[in-house]
Amino acid sequence: MNITVIGAGNMGSAFVKQLTLAGHQVTVTARDVAKADTVAAAHPGAKAVSPELAANQAEVVIIATAYDDAVNALRSIGDLQGKVVIDITNPLTSDFMGLTIGHETSAAEEIVKAVPGVDVVKAFNTVFAQVLAEGGDFGDGRKVTVFIAGDSEQSKDKARAVAESMGFVTVDAGGLKNARYLEPLAGLNIYLGYGAGFGTHIAPTWMRDA
Repeated sequence: MNITVIGAGNMGSAFVKQLTLAGHQVTVTARDVAKADTVAAAHPGAKAVSPELAANQAEVVIIATAYDDAVNALRSIGDLQGKVVIDITNPLTSDFMGLTIGHETSAAEEIVKAVPGVDVVKAFNTVFAQVLAEGGDFGDGRKVTVFIAGDSEQSKDKARAVAESMGFVTVDAGGLKNARYLEPLAGLNIYLGYGAGFGTHIAPTWMRDA
């Protein structure tokens, strides 16, 4: 697919790495174009562009910024009609140990309110950047789960294809409102990784005896 990654930080660069390895056509953009250039240069096949050109050819847009920057980032890249936006953000407090919104809404739903008509799928928000950068295979048949929530089955199918192309397994988490559950799950994962000392090579999954 043609995929645009917004953000050149740890998550953005990890996406660019894994997406190019998976054979996608990858464009990366950021407020600091020099950072986007650096990320693209490190991953042959990727290219960096200024924000206003970033959405032109994209089928899928991955918003790999902080939640507080997501709306402005999406507004900066042009027409998003017909494109699937994968929202990986979590509405974290400044110390990363809590959420700023929840129960009756989610980061994903707030983005949709702020950018009307955007087709948002929640995914990858429970995956640490360190895990994404190294790939979704933990060995011994264990693969990291990407939970996918959205209101369009076709859009979730695209997000699923992106995740599975990079070696992850996926779980359909229902409609976009279920991002209200996925974001607290990410909060727990962050606490376990940093607060409880588990480290960042961890990921939540779901098991069933069947």
